Amino acid sequence: MPDLPRSHLVAYVLVGLAVVLAGARWVHASAAAQVPARAATPGGRSAGVRVERAAGGDAVVHVAGEVRHPGVYRLGPGTRVQEAVRRAGGPTRRADLNAINLAAKVEDGRQVIVPRRGPVAAPSGGAPTAASGAGPAVPVNLNTATPDELGTLDGVGPATAAKILAYRQEHGGFGSVDELDQVPGIGEKRLAALRPHVTV
Repeated sequence: MPDLPRSHLVAYVLVGLAVVLAGARWVHASAAAQVPARAATPGGRSAGVRVERAAGGDAVVHVAGEVRHPGVYRLGPGTRVQEAVRRAGGPTRRADLNAINLAAKVEDGRQVIVPRRGPVAAPSGGAPTAASGAGPAVPVNLNTATPDELGTLDGVGPATAAKILAYRQEHGGFGSVDELDQVPGIGEKRLAALRPHVTV
């Protein structure tokens, strides 16, 4: 192989250095261009988290009882029971809104039951009291009665009263008196004895 002139060797070395410098500059520019894209990613994820938290603040509730359109409704965070009743079409004429707290905040996964207005109790004073074992003088509303009120029914003790309340909570109230035979411990004979003394 013939010896190259010194001038040619110097030219080759200079060309090689120029190629190396150009390659290094290109690598640096590519890395710098990728930095903004990576920096934008956390911001995008943060925005997604904010949307998820907002959606997660909603409450899904079951509105039942004396409303025009019972069903499951999705409500915004901090919604009051009054708004839940309104979303369900509003109360019926028989609804007893004084029996529930309309100002309470709804909770996710809970049931809002609007009870039926019970019969007006007879005025006290001089009125004869019911005979022992004959049941209460005023029919007991199965959808609004307390455990003590249920306990006034003949043959209904604390255990049976608790079962009646559990059935009412699970099924959103009683649609008729005949549903009492679905409560454990209440058969046909007990239902026949209770029917004159209860209402829905």
